[in-house]
Amino acid sequence: MHLPRRVPGAAWSLLLAIVVLLQVPASAAAAGPVPPDQPRPGYTIVPPDLDPLPVDGGDTQVITGVHRHAGFAIEVPPRWNGQLVMWAHGFRGNGAELTTDPPPDGLRQKWVEQGYAWAASSYDRNGYDVASGVASTRALVDRFAREVRRPDRVLIAGASMGGHVTVRAIEQDPRLYAGALPMCGVLGDHDLFDYLLDFALTAQALSGQGGNYPPGPDYAEAVLPRVYAGLGLQPGVPAADTPQAQQLVGATVISSGGPRPGAEASVLYWKDFLLGLAVPDDTPTPVTGVAASPGVVATNLGTDYAPDEPVDLDAAVQRVPVADPDARESRALTPVAQVLGRPKVPVLSLHGLGDLFVPFRMEQVYAAEVAGAGRSDELVQRAVRTTGHCEFAPAEVGAAWDDLVTWVDGGPRPAGDDVTDPAAVADPAFGCRFSDRAAYDAAGPPAEDDTRRLYAPCP
Repeated sequence: MHLPRRVPGAAWSLLLAIVVLLQVPASAAAAGPVPPDQPRPGYTIVPPDLDPLPVDGGDTQVITGVHRHAGFAIEVPPRWNGQLVMWAHGFRGNGAELTTDPPPDGLRQKWVEQGYAWAASSYDRNGYDVASGVASTRALVDRFAREVRRPDRVLIAGASMGGHVTVRAIEQDPRLYAGALPMCGVLGDHDLFDYLLDFALTAQALSGQGGNYPPGPDYAEAVLPRVYAGLGLQPGVPAADTPQAQQLVGATVISSGGPRPGAEASVLYWKDFLLGLAVPDDTPTPVTGVAASPGVVATNLGTDYAPDEPVDLDAAVQRVPVADPDARESRALTPVAQVLGRPKVPVLSLHGLGDLFVPFRMEQVYAAEVAGAGRSDELVQRAVRTTGHCEFAPAEVGAAWDDLVTWVDGGPRPAGDDVTDPAAVADPAFGCRFSDRAAYDAAGPPAEDDTRRLYAPCP
């Protein structure tokens, strides 16, 4: 799948100049169990290319290696404060290379300058696999204790699927982690795949191409062009000039989080990517099961579509039952693991208002689950006026981190946005409070890596 630049996949190809590939020889894989310092069959591990950073008159210590079939990176500042931050990366696709990247948006530099060590795992498998992310990240804490020493306190942060890993990890190991910073995270677990299914089926119904789910092998060549034509849309053109296209925009705004600043422009920014997600991917992959096809947990049987005009979407949209109901309903640690909304430690989340790959609705689903569990005091959520996936300025991420740490240290609960109040979310100034004004002022025309000018200036 091809993603806009602001997908933590931007991170999944590190563009290393020199890599060393560690691969299990076929003979070894056939001979018996794979040693834990080797990748699983079918995978290669690409070691991270990290130079130590100069900090406090010295250099950080960088340790890389393989642990329980996953690559890892550890960095310890010369004046370590005894605390460790685990970084959970996002979706890497279904390829065979397991990669590790450092924390983005200035976090790596900030953490080591503040005295924190950090560690990041490649996970032992690719695909949409939260189970692998949670388990590999937890195992790396133990490896850190072996390489350095047992940390006094562990925090966790992650982006996109890594945000899903983050909030499930603090429920899976509530005594291990002291605080969490999920960013652009899949906090609504299978609700993400319901939303993506809704978009595909709504587009097909409005274009007169209903009944094309599941998509066949000729979808890209035979069906997708008819979907564009039926909607009156053109690839690469951010315009919706027909009633069908305008209804698709309206339905996507509602399903992704409701009316809010920049929502319509964001749909037009993301439309080509979202329409392309319905195209089957037949690329060879070592990923199997739900992790390879997370859409099997999705359904729209209970969806009440809106708006209802000019097409009655509830009548027109094809209904799709859950292909794997056991995977959807399981509370076990699975690839698309449920998030129960029961944090026992402070959680501060960030999300772009116009992100439609992992939509703002994820924050609303999580807030409702946390409230239902009576744990809203442990959650603070912040909206940022951007449209790219995981598009944050270092100032936005840095402020969130500093506020989280102060909170974890016993300080006051930080300020946040009310993501569940439709009137507040629809306010033209929503998202201004925690968006970096300097980043907006420095932004040029909307582009793949900078979307701030899709929004009006903040007051």
